[in-house]
Amino acid sequence: MIHLHPDLKSAQLALLVLLVLFSPLGIDIYLPALPQIAESFHVKHTQAQDTVTWFLFTMGLGQLFAGPLADKFGRRLIALGGVLIYGISAALAYGAQSIDWMLVARLFQGFGACATAVAAFATVRDVFGAEKSGRMISYLNGAICFIPALAPILGSYLTQEFGWRSNFSFMAGFALIALGLMVVGLKETNPAGEEIKKLPVFKFTRYMDVLLHPVFLFNATLCLLTMAVVLAYVTAAPVALMNHLGLSMNEFTQWFGINAVLNIIAAFTAPKIMDRIGTRFAIIIGSIALLCAGGLMLSLSPLQTAWAFMLPIFISTVGFALILGAAAGKALAPFGDKAGTAAALLGVFQMSGAGLLVSVIQRMGMDIQTSLTFHMWLVAPALLILFSPQGKRWHPLFNE
Repeated sequence: MIHLHPDLKSAQLALLVLLVLFSPLGIDIYLPALPQIAESFHVKHTQAQDTVTWFLFTMGLGQLFAGPLADKFGRRLIALGGVLIYGISAALAYGAQSIDWMLVARLFQGFGACATAVAAFATVRDVFGAEKSGRMISYLNGAICFIPALAPILGSYLTQEFGWRSNFSFMAGFALIALGLMVVGLKETNPAGEEIKKLPVFKFTRYMDVLLHPVFLFNATLCLLTMAVVLAYVTAAPVALMNHLGLSMNEFTQWFGINAVLNIIAAFTAPKIMDRIGTRFAIIIGSIALLCAGGLMLSLSPLQTAWAFMLPIFISTVGFALILGAAAGKALAPFGDKAGTAAALLGVFQMSGAGLLVSVIQRMGMDIQTSLTFHMWLVAPALLILFSPQGKRWHPLFNE
């Protein structure tokens, strides 16, 4: 643990909050503008939605390299580099004259967001140590949870007043201000010695040891499937609510904000539920919630109203919170000596895997409600596995 003066710790924490905001801000602020982006570039809605999935894909993939790079070259350099890449990419997206250039810009912006997140959480561990870092990470995650509630409100205002491109100029400006603050105030906290810095950045066998572990594969796949439900909703909601149901941008923002608040409540409640009933039962309950939400989505689809679309989403949000927390913890549990590598691979599953799955299903020709139902029902095989002898070994009750 790096020892800093208490005032410096407070300053570092404030900068770390800024660092973790880049990822959710890069998605949630411009969601109300997705229909306008599709119209501006004269492309299908699925191609506009790809600006989200490509961002998430590279954000996940980049974790394979950002973590080792932060160990080798330091947290501060990776953080500054990530902010710089993020800001330049946002400026490129602002000026994009075709959907292809927009997608390229978003691809690189995902790498930038990945670097900022990895640097932030690594710095927390350095500064606050093993004992207090969990509490500090909870604070950072709490900051992340508020972005889906607040960013679309800002994005809606910017889009209506200045056009959809203003969302990306805001991201570029945010990155520029943050970069200035971090150049002045962000301290290097990497405790690694010279022997660590001399190791190769990428070691293939270290990743394969994790990937071939059945406990990791089962639980990381659960994380992928549940994250895909959220991503499918996030990319489909603007089209479903504004284009198909005729809601205004402000009305869409209100519905999205309500679900974001529910997500915050579920995220803070889920750990207490897991403490009481165990992570295996939490996954079972969460999976049943997703299955019920999918059935409700399908049965209410003829009504074509906002509440008929959002009610199943509210239920799935609770299921997502229960499954993701329980499965992520169990996926990392067997890897005390490879925790960083396992966390990076879990990020690839959650971000890149979910983004790829959503992109493929969006191109299968299903309507939005059917597509969302399909995503929610993909957890059914995992639920059956949990009740099998093999599933009980892959995700035991408590620590049995």
